[in-house]
Amino acid sequence: MSISDSTVELKLLADPTRARILSLILDSSGGRRLVGSLAAELGLRQPTVSYHVKALLAEGLLRRDPEGRQVWYSIPPDHVDRIAEMLQGKRPVPVTDAVLRRIAADLTTRFAGTFGPETVDRYVRECRTLLAERAGAARHLPSLTAQFAAERLSALAKEGLPPAGRVPEVLFVCVQNAGRSQLAAGILRHLAGDRVRVRTAGSAPADAVRSVIVTALDEIGVSLGGEFPKPLTDEVVRAADVVVTMGCGDACPVYPGRRYLDWDLDDPVGLPLPQVRGIRNDIEARVRELLASLVGDPGNPLANQ
Repeated sequence: MSISDSTVELKLLADPTRARILSLILDSSGGRRLVGSLAAELGLRQPTVSYHVKALLAEGLLRRDPEGRQVWYSIPPDHVDRIAEMLQGKRPVPVTDAVLRRIAADLTTRFAGTFGPETVDRYVRECRTLLAERAGAARHLPSLTAQFAAERLSALAKEGLPPAGRVPEVLFVCVQNAGRSQLAAGILRHLAGDRVRVRTAGSAPADAVRSVIVTALDEIGVSLGGEFPKPLTDEVVRAADVVVTMGCGDACPVYPGRRYLDWDLDDPVGLPLPQVRGIRNDIEARVRELLASLVGDPGNPLANQ
């Protein structure tokens, strides 16, 4: 598919009626609908729906399948995944009370003996509220809510553990939690494995990790590992042995007994990949020094790109 084809599709899907028509067809049990049924569900006249259907047909986003006196409309099989992906951002996944109870029940099982159901439920609902404030999180809000709540509960559980034999924890904090902190966290996880627990947060988190950051990590063999921007919360700071801040000012609370580092790094927002590589390499050098101070083993250098 060419860039121009993609642009046409985006323009078509920007029309709420056309996007809704495709959504209804995607969600139908047989993957196809009649114009009459679409009109009834949309509350529109059939000629109006037919007009939008013809526009989608003209761009190949719909297929026309006559059966006797009826004409069914479906999405061509080779377009289904792409259209579903494009529509997903327009259709926030609902997080009903039943979904929240399910998440809380699962996490209660996971943290059995550490936290009671009431505590887990409170954290789950608070995490859902915090993430729902960011438009980008709506796309996978149920799973991100579960992941965010699990991280916060894990950090909270650490407070009661004795220092001896505990895996050191590092928290990377930047403004959007979509660039510098994700680069640092990805590289440290890659080098340290299970020897260090790594967390990230942002003072004003973005909707998603920037694609150039994913590319900069991927080209040196480092995975983002399902990370996503998340707000800074008190328990992750208290759980950290080392807190590394990157341009977030005084947003991070200070607790005694923690090691605080402030790394003066350029912000990769809006920068091309060659400049982001330079920031990545600077971060990698700092991460190796930090890892050596924590476990005494800097590892083998990754080849600079």
